[in-house]
Amino acid sequence: MRKFSPDWFRQQFPALNEPNCYLDSAATSLRPQTLIEATQAYYQSGGTVHRSHYSQAKATTERYEACRQQVAALINAADANQIIWTRGSTEAINLVAQAWLAHQLQPGDEILVSEAEHHANLLPWLMLAEKTGANVVPWPVNVEGELNIAQLALRLTARTRLVAVTQMSNVTGYVPPMADIIALAHQAGAAVMVDGAQGIVHHTTDVQHLDADFYVFSAHKLYGPTGIGVLYARKDRLAEMRPVQGGGKMISHVDFNGYRLLPAPWCFEPGTPNIAGVLGLASALDFHQTVDWQAAEVWTCQLADRAAERLATLPGISLFRAAGSPIISFVFESLHSADLFTLISEYNVALRVGQHCAQPLMQALGVDGTLRASFAAYNTDEDVEKLVQAVTFAYQLLTDEE
Repeated sequence: MRKFSPDWFRQQFPALNEPNCYLDSAATSLRPQTLIEATQAYYQSGGTVHRSHYSQAKATTERYEACRQQVAALINAADANQIIWTRGSTEAINLVAQAWLAHQLQPGDEILVSEAEHHANLLPWLMLAEKTGANVVPWPVNVEGELNIAQLALRLTARTRLVAVTQMSNVTGYVPPMADIIALAHQAGAAVMVDGAQGIVHHTTDVQHLDADFYVFSAHKLYGPTGIGVLYARKDRLAEMRPVQGGGKMISHVDFNGYRLLPAPWCFEPGTPNIAGVLGLASALDFHQTVDWQAAEVWTCQLADRAAERLATLPGISLFRAAGSPIISFVFESLHSADLFTLISEYNVALRVGQHCAQPLMQALGVDGTLRASFAAYNTDEDVEKLVQAVTFAYQLLTDEE
């Protein structure tokens, strides 16, 4: 039976045993005790996966491969073999760029990228366009940082090969209308790359219902370990992909006359994998099954609502936040965010400051950078109070000095 209470949930995370206020979950979530124990158990045992035949290695391989099915169930993929392990969302997006799009692009072809993207869903396309003579076409946001479907329709052409779009902004928490975006792109003959790094933990994802061509996420933003990510590819797109790295564990035969690849996903995973990362993700997904995530998300966004309402009363503040979002980005008129951050840190409040790997969005919003507080289900009303007190303290100290 799934459950959620703020106190019970918070108790699962040993990092919160210390008196700190962690509001940087959009960068990386904290890890539950069960995950830590699962990772430690692997490192205290031993063995690798797939090529060893003793009992311990076989058991590890079974658990490792079973995690693909857990991920497939999480995002409603039709087949666990559509799940490719990567080091994270960034590597997954780069794999799509090099293994799928690179051998299809012609000079003058177009890659349409929204202005709301994290650099991980922009740089790979810029680099690929530089090599192939293709063009990266921006899909602009409005003054609130939101995307307009009508603007997408105007930018889609017969040369558009791919649309790259985030499931959820890491700056404002804005959630684009993904089903409409994918349907419109497909009508124009373009594939869609969905960056789910932020969205996976806050929103139910059904890749079959969306008809997403590619979907990626990183475990460390899903209460999982660092260094492990997921690439989901629709079956027809998976068949069009070509491995871009060679090594062990990806072939059925090789000699100096050639080689035979294993089927997907294994042909895209050469070398010894991040076994502990996959086993840690498996544990995180076991934990995931015990939580009422709808209730957890309601709690999380209520906390952010209360924090945003109180911060908005401070003079000179500008908030960049989609309605109902767990993320609050903000700046103060005539005050430097880095100075505010330094003072806020004295209150032991963990925020993020800077451009959040989203420079085009910052330019569109008309700011050099922001402070960002991102809430998760382990946060509390006390965290809201600490945040407001710390920001108020920093603001008053800096304005008094001036």
